[in-house]
Amino acid sequence: MSLIDSLARLEAVTADRAQPRVTVRHRHVSDRPLVLVPLTTAGEAGAPLGALVGTERTSPRLLVVPQPRDRDLRFAFLAQLAEIVLPYIEAYGDDVEAAERSETDPETGKRVKVEVELCADAPQLIVPSRAGIEFVRLLGRSMRFRRTADQDPDTPYPAPPRVPLLGRWLTHFGERARVPGSSLLVAMTDLLSRHWATGQSSLEDQHLGALLAWIEAPEGTSGAEAALRAELARDKDGQLLCPPAGPATDPAFDNDLLAPAIERYDRARGALAAAEDGIEADARLAALTAAEREIHALVESRTRPTWDAVWRGLDALCALPAAAHDADRWTRDRWSFTGHRDRVAAGEPPQPRVDDAITAANKLATREREQARLDAQEALDDPLVMAGRRLAGEAFAGEVTEVVMAYSEAKTPRPRPLITVRTEDRPHLGERTKVYRSLQGKPQTAEFVAYESHDTAPLVVLRLVDKMGRGKEPDAGSVPEKGDRICWTLFEHDQRGGPKLPDPEATPWTHGGPPAETPERPDPVTAEDTL
Repeated sequence: MSLIDSLARLEAVTADRAQPRVTVRHRHVSDRPLVLVPLTTAGEAGAPLGALVGTERTSPRLLVVPQPRDRDLRFAFLAQLAEIVLPYIEAYGDDVEAAERSETDPETGKRVKVEVELCADAPQLIVPSRAGIEFVRLLGRSMRFRRTADQDPDTPYPAPPRVPLLGRWLTHFGERARVPGSSLLVAMTDLLSRHWATGQSSLEDQHLGALLAWIEAPEGTSGAEAALRAELARDKDGQLLCPPAGPATDPAFDNDLLAPAIERYDRARGALAAAEDGIEADARLAALTAAEREIHALVESRTRPTWDAVWRGLDALCALPAAAHDADRWTRDRWSFTGHRDRVAAGEPPQPRVDDAITAANKLATREREQARLDAQEALDDPLVMAGRRLAGEAFAGEVTEVVMAYSEAKTPRPRPLITVRTEDRPHLGERTKVYRSLQGKPQTAEFVAYESHDTAPLVVLRLVDKMGRGKEPDAGSVPEKGDRICWTLFEHDQRGGPKLPDPEATPWTHGGPPAETPERPDPVTAEDTL
């Protein structure tokens, strides 16, 4: 946590309400996001209990599994989820635009630009909390390898037709959520805690109700007391007034309401199966329907408050202006979505359970590069974020007091003007340390030359080294003028790619060797394996 973030939390405690950590919105918010509020069975993370899902605030779709231990009911739930999510995702794959991408020419080995299709927009999934992202990844992993009756008629428990495809898409969204700055799959608690600081810990910020209580607290009211009520307040039946954002449920709800309702459902279903005549079957069917409706009502009572809270969080986020680099990050999300759309259309197999060495290294390098890029872009877009980097000695701002034209000593002299900057910051500058400023959206580099003492504030002497044109005289506007106030950073604005890794087929033996042509199969079951 930076010093500016600590200061924002202290101000939140003093003011008893959330304080802004930023001045702009650093995460993309779609005009039509798909909100998913899932619930799971206690003690069995992979068994869904129900979900509220949809793109319309006032008309969500409620999906319920009356008996989560029943495989057929779980498959029916996943099939219904696929009927909602897949059309939403696939609708973004039809609207495309022309774009250029660099690819390696197989004949020459050189990088060339080719024109390809890029989806004009991409879907966005929003879940209430970080645990919801992990649940989406778990669902994807559990579905993408399922076999349908069309794929394998002999499979013992065939999945509904569209369930494996949904698993592949959820896996892609879950993997993309691990890339810093990506917005294909986001948690509302992470979005809000990035933009507002509260007087509670980061762990407590994962409670969506408590986090919103700090943000929505009216003037003159206590955000801490409102958050405490959101966490602990219960009704006369002992149930939380603000249910957890899921996918886990409150133990009091599980023990006092849900477990008895599921037990009544099981008894009603067993009685219906044992009915001997039509009249008796009709009566027992009515009892089963009533038990199922009771479970539906219980699941809706736990998910609807969270559903409303997610949309209130979206209202708060949309009130902030979008950051300047938000469109660039969303374009990378669009490339990711387009690439997976093409892989699915080409009939490629699902994502493997375990990545090979090259793929894993590429993913790690991508995440590290995107984290550094995100940190730089947030600072460049937001003066509050930049203030934290300045306090950490990673940037400094000041007024240009003098500009002296100088030239390099090369055979063809190039302009290397000396810029003197008065600053009250304390940057960590060493000999020939490179610093950068934004010039027409691109970084201009300078080198630290020396400090000069001054009565009011220290003076920093810098030497510009690029972005001044090819002539003997610098281009107009490329050199600061006396009186300009400029912010310089010690971190680079653009991130460079790492070294090129070998193809998976050329993986060295130290990292597992080339991938096998046929997947490794488990050993056959023998008599010694059975007790």
